[in-house]
Amino acid sequence: MILDKRSKYLQVALNGSLAESLAIVSRLPEDRRIIVEAGTPLIKSAGIGVVSQIKYYGYPYVVADLKTMDRGSTEVDMAQAAGASAVVALGQAPVETINSFIENCALAGVDSMVDMMNVDQPLTVMRKWKKLPQVIILHRGVDETEFNRDKPIPYLQINKIRSSYEVMISIAGGDTIREVQRAIFNDADIVVVWKNFTQYSVNTIDLASQFLTEIK
Repeated sequence: MILDKRSKYLQVALNGSLAESLAIVSRLPEDRRIIVEAGTPLIKSAGIGVVSQIKYYGYPYVVADLKTMDRGSTEVDMAQAAGASAVVALGQAPVETINSFIENCALAGVDSMVDMMNVDQPLTVMRKWKKLPQVIILHRGVDETEFNRDKPIPYLQINKIRSSYEVMISIAGGDTIREVQRAIFNDADIVVVWKNFTQYSVNTIDLASQFLTEIK
């Protein structure tokens, strides 16, 4: 599956236990606009092989959120071998790591995503790279959300990046219908949600369907 720049996507990040994550992914609505993410806590607890387990349930596009800070080529190879469609590095990584990461993603045939969490000036950082990734992630972290409620989700960075570069932009850090609506209103291509997808319930799956109504 190749991401279509003309489409909007809902990215469901799985960060709970392996059993709960597989229960959720096995029951998500069948929709080409859903991307499934093997979140960092899930990969750390279950191993990179969880990516292939998620793909078993029929979702063709799985993101491995490795949050790579070093050894860009090594981690790309690990994710590609597990069947990942995309891999995530951190924008705070050294320039050399990001360049290696993006280059090796291209060679491995997987999409490169760079997470700008805790990067105040994404454009300044992006100008240092040799090539751009497929996706830039604008991200308010979980701890930031919990302990610093005044810190906004970085919607304002979307237009700043679009004015200079043609990349897909993902927004992470919100989980309510209103926050999903705001991300789409501000022209995000991908909206990442996770909080309501930690444990499986009937309401969780209904919520995925509600989110999808906002992804147009």
